[in-house]
Amino acid sequence: MTDVRVLLTATQLRRRVPGGVGAYVRSLAAALVEERGIAPSLWTSRGRRGGEPLSSIGVPIVESRLPVQLLTRAWDRGYCHPPARSDVVHATSFAVPPRSRAPMTVMVHDLAWRAFPEAYPERGRRWHEDALERAVDRCDVLFTPSVRTANDLVASGVDRARVEVVPLGVDHLPDPDDGAARRFLSGLGVQGGFLLAVGTLEPRKNLARLFAAYERVRGDLPEPWPLVVVGPAGWGAEVAPVDGVVLAGAVPAPVITALYDRCALFVSVPLMEGFGLPALEAMSRGAAVVASAMPSAEEGTYRVDPVNTAAIAEGILRVASDEVLRDDLRRRGRRHAQGFTWAACARAHAAAWKRLA
Repeated sequence: MTDVRVLLTATQLRRRVPGGVGAYVRSLAAALVEERGIAPSLWTSRGRRGGEPLSSIGVPIVESRLPVQLLTRAWDRGYCHPPARSDVVHATSFAVPPRSRAPMTVMVHDLAWRAFPEAYPERGRRWHEDALERAVDRCDVLFTPSVRTANDLVASGVDRARVEVVPLGVDHLPDPDDGAARRFLSGLGVQGGFLLAVGTLEPRKNLARLFAAYERVRGDLPEPWPLVVVGPAGWGAEVAPVDGVVLAGAVPAPVITALYDRCALFVSVPLMEGFGLPALEAMSRGAAVVASAMPSAEEGTYRVDPVNTAAIAEGILRVASDEVLRDDLRRRGRRHAQGFTWAACARAHAAAWKRLA
């Protein structure tokens, strides 16, 4: 049987902040290399000087001469069709190319701009609405990482038969670099234990409430643990840190792995996530997690209401003050995370692509 040639869009990996979508693109492509009957390749924009090298993923690269902003705008307007000789084209985000003769699929990560419009600029909301319409019009199958997003699509009028739920994986973290993590924390002035939050700094991540909650309980914690916030700046008004909050910026992945291993407690309280990789990453490394409701963290976390600052504060203090509870969360979280692999994610994608091809 001839392999199904699948062309995956990878423009997200050319952006300044690849985010969770970037992790999905990179990890899925790498897992597809081992998937029998699938021949993956990546279609991306012209690389930026000093940008992320894609050759390490191990799949062929089809590179446009256009930079990322121009290529995705061309797609929006129906230009720059997929290169020939692909059996299936997969859009890894709402940046969906125009339709060619090959069947198309798309990963719809979430419809969060509808649930929390205040967390998006007006222009962003308009683009997402238009992008959703293009995705529904151009694609045969719409993947989602969670039942919640699938239900949102169906509620918006998409035929349920076109929607497939495919959870993401978590086994993409590199080995920890403990030495680099020690130097990193020392440079921040962090000695001993600490609380940790990871993610792009943007309104949906709910940092203002998280900082306010931390400020309420800092003096009651078992030790004066700082809250280390790791992640690149995204968009929106900058949230001023309170005493004890350390904005650390972006750090290499091996350092993040080591920080998951070292933290006394991991906190993730976004308003909404289509999946929620950081919380699952933390659980996979054995961290105790306080989190808002998200598909990746339905088990093994201490659940809090993200719009209730007092509830977030109570959750942080409750878990931080109870070593027995933290040990239980570590065990349950690690066990829960073991069920999410990129190999399983790749198999589910591949099954749909083989049907289409």
